[in-house]
Amino acid sequence: MASRNTTLLVIGGGPGGYVAAIRAAQLGVATTLVEGMAPGGTCLNIGCIPSKALIHAADAYDRVRSATPGARSSPLGIRAEAASIDLAVTQAWKEGVVGKLTGGVAALLRKAGVQVVAGWARIVDGKTVDVALDDGETLRLQCEHLLLATGSEPMALPQLPFSEPGGTVLSSTEALALTAVPRHLVVVGAGYIGLELGMAWRKLGAEVTVVDVAERVLPGYEEDLGKPVLAALKRIGIVLHLGCTAEGLTADGSGLRVRSRHADEFVLPADKVLVAAGRRPRTAGLQTLQLDMDGRAVKVDATGRTSMRQVWAVGDLTGEPMLAHRAMAQGEVAAECIAGHRRRFAPLAIPAVCFTDPEVVAVGQTQAQAAQAGTETLVAQFPFAANSRALTMEGGEGFVRVVARQDNHLVLGWQAVGHGVSELAAAFCYAIEMGARLEDVGGIVHAHPTLGEAVQEAALRALGRAIHL
Repeated sequence: MASRNTTLLVIGGGPGGYVAAIRAAQLGVATTLVEGMAPGGTCLNIGCIPSKALIHAADAYDRVRSATPGARSSPLGIRAEAASIDLAVTQAWKEGVVGKLTGGVAALLRKAGVQVVAGWARIVDGKTVDVALDDGETLRLQCEHLLLATGSEPMALPQLPFSEPGGTVLSSTEALALTAVPRHLVVVGAGYIGLELGMAWRKLGAEVTVVDVAERVLPGYEEDLGKPVLAALKRIGIVLHLGCTAEGLTADGSGLRVRSRHADEFVLPADKVLVAAGRRPRTAGLQTLQLDMDGRAVKVDATGRTSMRQVWAVGDLTGEPMLAHRAMAQGEVAAECIAGHRRRFAPLAIPAVCFTDPEVVAVGQTQAQAAQAGTETLVAQFPFAANSRALTMEGGEGFVRVVARQDNHLVLGWQAVGHGVSELAAAFCYAIEMGARLEDVGGIVHAHPTLGEAVQEAALRALGRAIHL
């Protein structure tokens, strides 16, 4: 068996792992990264990037289709004779986007001097990892520091295990790679993954039904943020069965058995069933380390240290929130600590973004969370119906809301729902992390016409002096 030594060994080339590897190498730490698939991990290869590409393609097709004869009238006066989509071309374009980005990550790793080993890791102990290489050989890697960045995986339901390739029951991974638009798609889960993909496939032509045991869509967000999304779901023809439980496929596999809150059972036709019940940390193979756990996640401190000396963990493996940008920030902190710097992962705000149509953003504290902490607040929101840029983009629904301390006007949180509000997340984070007050946000000159003006107007309204409302 061939062997190699390294100072830092990173297992997993997703956002947390590759960022940690690059940053450590920049700081002079001899670093090796092991990845069994393409660089970029779940987010780049089978998650957030391909899903946003599919969402964009679906939006583009829906705009054209809505202008064809017999479709709902376009208020812009645009007319099209016909609309069609070649899904094979769409998927090829999506994979091209992914390929460019994975190639970019690989180039960044080379530039930083990270040694990349393509293969699957088996942990022997906290200092030793055996890697099964593509050629069938095994490489033993010895390290001083071991950083775990193995990510997460979709959760199946006991009554709906994922099918073999080409089968009926899909995870989000398979739902992104369909080669034909399903006639009837049932989505189990009304959270952000289920609704993002459900809306995309509906716009591409599928009949889509959403089933969830919760009584409302997007239960992880405040209810009023989900209301414009609920209206959009109904407008594009998605059928909702909320407060209902998916019981399993019918005997012939052609439908999904569903039980309502009243214990009535009915069957939904289903060519494909997307199970979007959440994700769980990928901990398989870590048992040899006997790490302290926090539920299903690996327990870490604010530097990324686990309970085992010189073993570190970042990203989805360490639990919620399972977000790529959190993993990246954790990876950078851990790398700098390994290099001897003093860093802590202690952000005031981690943005959560839902790429439905309209989009949803939540950053920092909600009014309810602030009240629970005993903080008296000023809360105000500005509607996009009064924002000129939103109206020019047919995006008048939704709003921006600010939550601030009542005593000193310190900004505590932001929430928004509307077209393109994901791009406001950075501004929301800046305000919270830099300790902005309502007067600071209200006094900054905002470009006109932009959606960002709603941020300023929300702050001004909280101060009792909104201009455009």
